[in-house]
Amino acid sequence: MSKTDPTNHKIVSLDEWREARKQFLIKEKEFTRLRDQLSRQRRELPWVKVEKNYVFEGPEGEKTLADLFEGRRQLVVYHFMFAPDWDRPCRSCSFWADNFNGITIHLTHPDVTLVAISRAPSEKLEGFKRRMGWSFLVLVRHQRFQL
Repeated sequence: MSKTDPTNHKIVSLDEWREARKQFLIKEKEFTRLRDQLSRQRRELPWVKVEKNYVFEGPEGEKTLADLFEGRRQLVVYHFMFAPDWDRPCRSCSFWADNFNGITIHLTHPDVTLVAISRAPSEKLEGFKRRMGWSFLVLVRHQRFQL
């Protein structure tokens, strides 16, 4: 990410700024239309039938991929980066996970389940989860497969 140098930044009149902003707005609208088009195309991609028997280890024992849906139509799986040999998880993953507790109720109404998966052992995950006060489900990828 590049940083703007505040000591060497162009300063213009309000009229010049308005004109520059109008030109930039044209590009922003073009970008938004393209992003909307790409999002629509992503939603229209074909689905793949999952035939592999994925099994996850959680606080209540093993769960299959189908079990993770908890009877809902959609599943959001967050990959929580916490390698088995790490002392602590990824800082960015922890930051985002700190915000998961409050959104689960909003996800269940539109028929969505949220889970986080990791490669760290259950004991490490559950300990960190308790320390952080998280209530959402964190699972371990079972050793029988690789995603």
